[in-house]
Amino acid sequence: MSKRFRECSLDQPFLLAPSLQDWLPEDHLGRFIAEVSETLDLSEIYAQYERKDGRGLAAYHPLMLTRVLLYGYATGRTSSRRIEKATQDDVAFRYLAADQHPDHDTIAQFRQQHLEALARLFAQALRLCQRAGLVKLGTVAIDGTKLQANASAAHSMRYQQMDEQERRLRAIADELLREAERVDAEEDAKWGKGRRGDELPPELATAAGRLEKIRQAKRELEQEAQQQLEQAAQQHKPGKRGRPRKGEQRPEASPQQREKNKARYYRALREAKLPTRHYNFTDPDSRMVYDNGAKTVVQGYNAQLAVDGYAQVVLAAEITQDSNDRKQMLPMAAAVQAALGQAPEVLLADAGYWDTVSLQDPALHPMTVLISPDGRGGAGGSRLRPDHALAARMRVAIATTAGRALYRTRKTIVEPVIGYIKHQRGFRRFALRGLRKVQAEWKLICLTHNLLKLHRYQTA
Repeated sequence: MSKRFRECSLDQPFLLAPSLQDWLPEDHLGRFIAEVSETLDLSEIYAQYERKDGRGLAAYHPLMLTRVLLYGYATGRTSSRRIEKATQDDVAFRYLAADQHPDHDTIAQFRQQHLEALARLFAQALRLCQRAGLVKLGTVAIDGTKLQANASAAHSMRYQQMDEQERRLRAIADELLREAERVDAEEDAKWGKGRRGDELPPELATAAGRLEKIRQAKRELEQEAQQQLEQAAQQHKPGKRGRPRKGEQRPEASPQQREKNKARYYRALREAKLPTRHYNFTDPDSRMVYDNGAKTVVQGYNAQLAVDGYAQVVLAAEITQDSNDRKQMLPMAAAVQAALGQAPEVLLADAGYWDTVSLQDPALHPMTVLISPDGRGGAGGSRLRPDHALAARMRVAIATTAGRALYRTRKTIVEPVIGYIKHQRGFRRFALRGLRKVQAEWKLICLTHNLLKLHRYQTA
């Protein structure tokens, strides 16, 4: 054969280059993650190792584990088992792990122990983007998206269903106890008293455990409903009618707002008598939320984010248990100011964020806020058009040529970021459970989104 071929023997001494630096191209994302990780302040993570006595085998380096976690989240591999496997068969992971192979238990334990410290790296990455000129704080758009919890809706139960289950399990437990007492009496008569008498049969222990879980869930729902009633009562203040007395100060509210407060109060009153919310036994912090994209109710969380209009860098990322976005304007505006030390010039949001009380808050006065007062609300249901001076002024502001052009940019700023995270990166479901852990995981997702932005900017 006249044609020559390159050697491809599997017995050659090196299947990879001898130097780690030769494994990846210069502009590879893995190299960028390695460089950025060196600039991040990991002192909070190191401090936890310093409190240990130093005995035992040498631990994997926190910098290495941080690198592989950041790269995993940036490339859509958040599972500790997938990351462990990738350190064997993915060259970029091998490079970032320095050709070491931590097992999935080590990776999961590291993430669990340092979850909040890793989430706080979001602020450091945001400052890197700001120094690179990717944050202008001219126009900022906020929006929310529903992400599934690490729990099934099949494991959710209403308060009324818990009542039925409690009665059924109590009957089962009573029957098992009577049966156990009968068997004990027969064995004592035949063999003598040899047992302590306080042991529970396995099936009785299981029923008792389930019964206690249901009772705990009922207590939590009752406490939550009572808290909501107290808040609604503060806003409604039943009995306060007519003109205020001399020297008495009352907050001004439109007739429409007073009707809303009244309806909210009586709704909370009914809820306190008989809670209707579903309780999930796998992740009690998750909620049944309506996903507008999927047009269905899912067991999950409402993930909020604020995005800068210049390069679509995420400025704030928060998690709420509320199914709608109505109360999220002020918290998101405050999160942006806390992260960067200043308020944006313009803040945009869709009609779901309209809340008359929030829009009158002094914290929003330094910004030009544009929110449509008209739209659809709830689970696809119709939304009442607010009829007061604030809504009229907002309609006029959005109807101008400049206002219409500015408000139209909202869709091009924040919605592509949500689409990229959910469709391109494939993140639709949290791996962790509990509000605190889900909050930290969402920050990790948005942190790596910003790192991807910074990487593309530097390699452009």
